[in-house]
Amino acid sequence: MSNVVTEKSASALELEEQPTSRSEHAFDVSEKAGLDRAGAINAEDIEHKMTVLEAVKAYPAASAWAFVMSCTIIMESYCVFLMGQFIATDQFAKDFGVLSNVTNKYIIEASWQSAFQCSGPLGAFIGVFIAGPITSRIGYRWATIGGLMFLNGFIFIFYFGNSQGMFFASQILEGIPWGIFIANAPAYCAEIVPMRLRAPATQMLQMFWAIGSIIVGGITYHYQSKPNATAYRIPIALQWIFPTPLAILLFLAPESPWWLVRKGRLAEAEKAIKRLGRASANDNPADAVAMMRRTIDLELTEKKPSLIELWKGTDLYRTLIVCGVYASQNLTGNLIANQAVYFFKQAGMADNTAFALGLITSALQLIMVILSWILTTYLGRRTIYVYGQFINCGFLVVLGIAASVGGGNAASNAQASLGLIVSVLFCLGPAPASWVIIGETSSVRLRPLTTGIGRGAYYIVNIPCIFLSSYMLNNDKWNLGGKSGYVWAATAFICTLMAWIWVPEMKDRSFREIDILFRRRVPARKWKSTVVDINDDE
Repeated sequence: MSNVVTEKSASALELEEQPTSRSEHAFDVSEKAGLDRAGAINAEDIEHKMTVLEAVKAYPAASAWAFVMSCTIIMESYCVFLMGQFIATDQFAKDFGVLSNVTNKYIIEASWQSAFQCSGPLGAFIGVFIAGPITSRIGYRWATIGGLMFLNGFIFIFYFGNSQGMFFASQILEGIPWGIFIANAPAYCAEIVPMRLRAPATQMLQMFWAIGSIIVGGITYHYQSKPNATAYRIPIALQWIFPTPLAILLFLAPESPWWLVRKGRLAEAEKAIKRLGRASANDNPADAVAMMRRTIDLELTEKKPSLIELWKGTDLYRTLIVCGVYASQNLTGNLIANQAVYFFKQAGMADNTAFALGLITSALQLIMVILSWILTTYLGRRTIYVYGQFINCGFLVVLGIAASVGGGNAASNAQASLGLIVSVLFCLGPAPASWVIIGETSSVRLRPLTTGIGRGAYYIVNIPCIFLSSYMLNNDKWNLGGKSGYVWAATAFICTLMAWIWVPEMKDRSFREIDILFRRRVPARKWKSTVVDINDDE
């Protein structure tokens, strides 16, 4: 995506398109000789020399379409936090819960708490495995639009649910489109923007996760005190605000030029690049297409992408990094963030105070995500990811200590404050950095499959952790409260150690350089100091 040195017309590119039944690529290995190597090198060199501000000015449309795709994450965030809020809503507990012998109030049993909160992830687990093959076949746009249309229908089941079982089933169904959104969004955002914008573009996903929680916090804060079913019916119905407008916008969006090049649709890729940048930045985008072809040629094979391929050679290492980073989100403070209101209530807060504090937490998370754009862009992904996890680990230990020193208002307030700090710091370091790492780590050819499998690993860890968290916090079960900080501190420390050993620094690296460094098996801690010549192809 750059200014060009040599000009190649769309018609010339079309002449190169010779579909083959042997692979997903419409260009053969033998066509490498025809690749405009000088143009490819020029395009990559210009991306390296661009500053962040120059990249924003050159590619405003790419930033805007990444923004639109990231909006799909609002839906998963909205419903994940919504179920957490419902558990803390008195009317929902009265209609679908049992009377507690401990507090003499209606509560949702720990088993149903866990079931409600893991039902969406169960559906999303199905969705991420569907997303990879579908997206590889029809593209990011159409796969996501299809998910949005199905979500519209599934919301009906959720809205008209009148039993615990119906809520459980509806959340599984809603989770399937979530899986498509969460698998496609980081890959699409990473592919449509230039190198300097990959970090902020993919970190927008965490920003919209925070926005979803803010919307839910505001809505449930207003409706949770209603003495009838509107306390939870209206928040459910408001989900219909999002899918249709987003589907219309994505219909107008360009497809990822990387996906188009993988399919050999080179002329269409050229047109997409023109749409993603200003005219002055794309007088002739043939060099950008050549750069993409050069990178994809490194990965070229006669085989179609398959799930089996993810577990072979250097792709195994890349898949494990994506899976590990996704799974770690559950083990470094995310579950406390997702159940913030319930945690605050368990720490002794009044209902209104707990909901208000949950809303404040979400607002602070949004601010932290925006600050993380600066940290990730200038300090690097590995740095804020590893050190962010380690700092959160320390606060989780302090949370456990605060819960162990005794009762009283001071101890309760300390636990609530530390829970807020853990939730907020999670959105400054580990959470947003993880999205950048996920978007950059996989090979271009296998990206839709890798992000899908990685998110599947997230749900495999997430579902048992939800049960564990519910049992730890619920007063009719283990009633650990803030002492659960000890458990999450231990898991966070293990994740931090593994990240320090295996997660490389991909800041300022093109997809070609990332491919080469993985092929050369450069240790993660040496990536930052390793030089890859711009003329290297292996």
